[in-house]
Amino acid sequence: MISIFIAAVICGNLVLMMKVLAACFSGGFITAASNTINDFYDIEIDRINKPNRPIPAGMVTRNGAFVFSLFLYVTGIILGLLINLTAFVIALCTSILLYFYSAKLKRTVLLGNLSVSLATALAFIYGGVAVGRVKNALIPAVFAFMMHFGREIIKDMEDIEGDKKHRAITLPVRFGLLPAKWSASIIFFLLFILTTIPFLIKVYGIWYFLIVMLGVNTILVYTTIRMWLHSSKEIFSRLSVLLKADMVVGLLAIFAGRW
Repeated sequence: MISIFIAAVICGNLVLMMKVLAACFSGGFITAASNTINDFYDIEIDRINKPNRPIPAGMVTRNGAFVFSLFLYVTGIILGLLINLTAFVIALCTSILLYFYSAKLKRTVLLGNLSVSLATALAFIYGGVAVGRVKNALIPAVFAFMMHFGREIIKDMEDIEGDKKHRAITLPVRFGLLPAKWSASIIFFLLFILTTIPFLIKVYGIWYFLIVMLGVNTILVYTTIRMWLHSSKEIFSRLSVLLKADMVVGLLAIFAGRW
């Protein structure tokens, strides 16, 4: 929701506030639906990797979670229809993509990682569509895609034990930790380089550059080094959480860079 709102801000048009709010809540509902359906399909894996989640912990039933996810999906899609036809198509296609991510794509090499990364990038496009100005949302969309792509690979390394047991053929399961580490490292290196370009071509100002270099790219470097030094589930989990927080700092950098 924050990503969509920031996208509307950096696109420079908050006059259509009702559409912006509809887009924010639409994205929030679809994300919640996707998290819920993911837990529905991952119950056996979560019994090993994350037993405290609601379904394996017995706090909600599996069927109840499925029905709730459908309600959330439908609500998010209807809100998209209230914005405009393009937003409706994005909401519908993203919902379908994320449903099949949980049902099938998550257990494949890189296709699941790419699906989640694309859906995250579309959040920024969605904000631009809501206010009728997509162009300014393209840069943060690319950054979000890259950040999530690398983080998804680290999450796969974290979940390798449960994924192996239940035959989820992710990158680290299929090829091992070493190729997975190289893949994440290359992605983070490319992201580091890409984040400097908007400042160099004067799209974003000095505040963007300072925040992104000190607050975002230092975390990318730290994550890469830490990932190579240690290969425990706990370390991968901490790095995943750290990268999630780093995304918020990235949003702040883009927001500040517009002035």
